[in-house]
Amino acid sequence: MPSFDITSEVDEPSLRNSVDVANSKIAGRHDFKGTSANVELKEKLMTLYGDSDFQLDQMKAILLPEMTKKKVDVRCLEYGDVQKVSGNKVKQEVKVRVGVDQDLAKKIVKLLKDSKLKVQAAIQGDAVRVSGAKRDVLQEAIALVKKQITDFPLQFGNFRD
Repeated sequence: MPSFDITSEVDEPSLRNSVDVANSKIAGRHDFKGTSANVELKEKLMTLYGDSDFQLDQMKAILLPEMTKKKVDVRCLEYGDVQKVSGNKVKQEVKVRVGVDQDLAKKIVKLLKDSKLKVQAAIQGDAVRVSGAKRDVLQEAIALVKKQITDFPLQFGNFRD
């Protein structure tokens, strides 16, 4: 029985590379000279440090195009609140979402069941396994999920016949 997995992954080296390039651009910009502006990446958490909210916005304007150039989908970012650190310095934590969380997985399963396609969807950890009788039906399921779920980056892989 043919099947495929719906997952959400981020290419770690590309993410790290885009953060490094953004940091070097920030260090080279004249309006950031003498400030504490930088981006840190630890595991799946980016932290933006700056002297003001405006600087954080400028750093995002540098970081997001770099991520796009490196083929890292920016929809996987979840922005936290801007926090005051000390004096007039601020920081913002940006979580990199990896894996299909339970709510989204349930939404995908419900979408596939309501579509009346002859497929079965099962949640397996941080992925959704979809299986069906024919390859054509699975391709229709992929098209449906791509069309309906646009706010989160999804990959369709592990296609088996």
